[in-house]
Amino acid sequence: MSDNNFSHPNKNKPRFFYGYIIVIAAFIIMLVGYGLYNSFGIFLTPLINEFGWTRATTSGAFSLSMILCGVLGIVVGGLTDKFGSRIVMTACGCFLALGFLLMSQISAAWQLYLFYGIIIGIGISGVWVPLLSTVARWFDKKRSLMTGIVLSGMGLGTLISPLVVSRLISTYDWRMASMILGIVLLVIIVLASQFLRHAPSQKGQTPYSENEAVEQEPPLETKAFSLREASHVRQFWMVFGILFCWGFCAFSVVVHIVPYTIELGIPAVNAANILATIGGISVIGNYVLGHLGDRIGNRRIFIIGFIIWTAILLWLVPSKQLWMLYIFAIIFGFADGGLAASESPIIAWLFGLRSHGLIFGVLGLGFTIGGAVGPIVTGQIFDLTGGYQVAFLVCAAFSIFGLIISSILKPIKANRD
Repeated sequence: MSDNNFSHPNKNKPRFFYGYIIVIAAFIIMLVGYGLYNSFGIFLTPLINEFGWTRATTSGAFSLSMILCGVLGIVVGGLTDKFGSRIVMTACGCFLALGFLLMSQISAAWQLYLFYGIIIGIGISGVWVPLLSTVARWFDKKRSLMTGIVLSGMGLGTLISPLVVSRLISTYDWRMASMILGIVLLVIIVLASQFLRHAPSQKGQTPYSENEAVEQEPPLETKAFSLREASHVRQFWMVFGILFCWGFCAFSVVVHIVPYTIELGIPAVNAANILATIGGISVIGNYVLGHLGDRIGNRRIFIIGFIIWTAILLWLVPSKQLWMLYIFAIIFGFADGGLAASESPIIAWLFGLRSHGLIFGVLGLGFTIGGAVGPIVTGQIFDLTGGYQVAFLVCAAFSIFGLIISSILKPIKANRD
């Protein structure tokens, strides 16, 4: 039986639980890794100005990284099980740093796709699944809370990083900024990764549990599905569609909200603040809507989130003033935080914990494919129409589609129909 199923009493339990070090290290890696990764939109305008590329061409590098991240997320999950999170995260941190360092030397579009789309895509693929899987192994109790704390690092990073990156670009240029960020990534992520331990047994401890010697079981109404079994029920593909819609809308906004704001004649620093606000407020959404999800169910959080997104994306279409964009960023970011906190629990609710990590990784492809398609479609629409209004309406349509699927999603019956 899995080590996570029971927490045994330990009379010699050390006063300090190493799992908290795991959470701190994972938080730091999320903050720096995803914070800088999500700042790609800050580089978009300088790259277009220097090379004359279209928005679709430039956004395509981010889309490629998203696709690669989704596909390799399954691979790095298996590598983590085999070699441990410390080794996997160290290697991925080196790829992230190398990608940003090489970005400073690009002179052609194919180099942007190689350095950002492929090398950085490989690096970022190791941040999500290995870290959250490791935290889950260390905590039986407080698992959702600790996962939320780690995820808040991504939101806080998205709050801080755009401000830092935009100031580096304005002080130096985008090439020097990219080189500095590569060095920062190499030092911080590789160093933090050395504190990771894949399982409590590596420190002579057991998973954290408030009630020791009590068997921890999944809810009786939840069946334990394998990936093969799960893929044969309609709920699997419904969740895939929900996550696709979420990724499409989320990354269309993350990549293009800064260029859109600059197009309105608003200074680049203020435009970066809009993106930073989305990340900062998402931290609040992680906690508030995540806690609410424990009370009313995570399916309802997705319904609420898509309702909010549909309304605020329609608000964005006519928004021309800075205060209107801040309202958008606050509401959009709050809902996004709730969706992020509910992703893993809704998969556990439907398919149980037997193959949760593998199913999580495969369904995560829906999110990453949506995140890859959204920015490039949004950029293509801008290139064809000369504005973002139609693109934002398309995002609202995908949000409505996600709302519909979430509304009709039901638990899987005992016969697994």
